Amino acid sequence: MKKWLIIFGGLAVVLGIVAFNSKIYYPPLPINSVSKNEVINSLNKSPKGIVEIAEEDEYDWFITRAEQGKERENLKQMISKKGWQFENQDGSGYFFTKGDNRLIVETEMWTKRYLIVQIPKEWKD
Repeated sequence: MKKWLIIFGGLAVVLGIVAFNSKIYYPPLPINSVSKNEVINSLNKSPKGIVEIAEEDEYDWFITRAEQGKERENLKQMISKKGWQFENQDGSGYFFTKGDNRLIVETEMWTKRYLIVQIPKEWKD
């Protein structure tokens, strides 16, 4: 009986470590080309407030920490560096203009601590 408890306890510890390292407890990402672990590690390693995590399906994907409105300022500042002017926000959408062009940036709270940002690729032009 004691032998089974030791085996079961050891297995539970190993599974707990694997679950923690793989970030399995986070919700699914809206993109498939990167893992949750890669996304969190890239944000933790970067001194910038917003980090590009993937280019997928005609969009550039970014992540930023949700910190009392800083995420919105990080997003607006990054896009304005490419010449886009912020117009307004409607729900999770941010609207920018550059001349006659209009850019719609969509955001999604991934967890209560992280915001995922989806920007059409033409924003860099």
